[in-house]
Order: sequence, then structure tokens, then C-alpha cells
Amino acid sequence: MSLINSTILPFKATAFQNGKFIEVTDESLKGKWSVVFFYPADFTFVCPTELEDLATHHAEFARLGVDIYSVSTDTQFCHKAWHDTSPAIGKIQYAMVADPTLAISRNFGVLIEEAGMADRGTFVMDPEGRIQIVEITAGGIGRDATELLRKIKAAQHVAAHPGEVCPAKWQEGEKTLAPSLDLVGKI
Repeated sequence: MSLINSTILPFKATAFQNGKFIEVTDESLKGKWSVVFFYPADFTFVCPTELEDLATHHAEFARLGVDIYSVSTDTQFCHKAWHDTSPAIGKIQYAMVADPTLAISRNFGVLIEEAGMADRGTFVMDPEGRIQIVEITAGGIGRDATELLRKIKAAQHVAAHPGEVCPAKWQEGEKTLAPSLDLVGKI
């Protein structure tokens, strides 16, 4: 069953952010655009490259009004230790959510049960908490923050302009399409 347009399920977790432990719930994600970025584990290999890429582009996500929440099944203490010891992870300003109970990973359908870790899953929620973008990749395939930004800009454009859709490779400011009978067979 697709999660697109479904509402995120309730959850409550502790996260590490900017030197503090904070509470994050499903309600924390509502009211603005949010990215929930699952990764397998702290102190690994592909994961820090992805999280650093998000950190590098954090200002642009913020400019778009998007909050980022990275999530693994590690504890908040593990997140803090990784943040304090890794130059790449030390750049992170967004919330690093702990999911040691596996509940959040299960809610989003990315839990690898036999490993107790999450797949590489990216979920973008609109301000109402409805999932608009889902991307899940195999463990060895890192994701790209610039491509995620492009998709978020397209989702925000479509949300702000009912009746318009964004074609493949659409970039902010480019022409969109207005589906109609006149377009059938003309593209």
C-alpha cells in the first residue's frame, strides 16, 4: 500500500539537536514542510556522506521552510557521540531522531526487521502531515540533497498552484503543465 497522501502515524521520540536532547512527535512535523530521512546506523560509511550532504544544504532547506529530521534506530546518546566525534556529522544542525524501539521505522515501512535497522528512506510531508514524496533505496546507494531539494520545490509548487503539474527534470521557475483534454496526445 502506498504511503503517498497518507497522514503520518503518531510517534514520540528523543532527538539530539544543537547540543541538546529534544522531544520530537508527529505533531512536530506538522505546520510546515518536513523531511524524515531514515538511514541504517550511526558510525557507518554511506550514512555520514548523506547526512553531511543534508547539512551542507541545510540553509536552502530552511529557506524553503523545510525542517529535516534524520532517523536511525540508534539512541540519542549514540547520535550525540557521533556528532561529537565525526567532522562530517559535527556539521549537522537539524534533529537527529532516535528510534531504538523501532516504532518510527515500522510506521514508515522502512524497518529491516531481521537487522533492527532502517532502509534508506526519504519522506517529505506537507504542512498538514501528509506524505507527498517517498524514496527508498538499497543500503549501498547514497542519496543526493540537491535532487531532494528539486523534488520539494516541485511539491511546494504543485501544492501552491492547483491544476498545475511539474514535468520530468522541472526546475524552480520553469514552465509547468496544466493537464487538460487539449494536452492529450500532444506531449
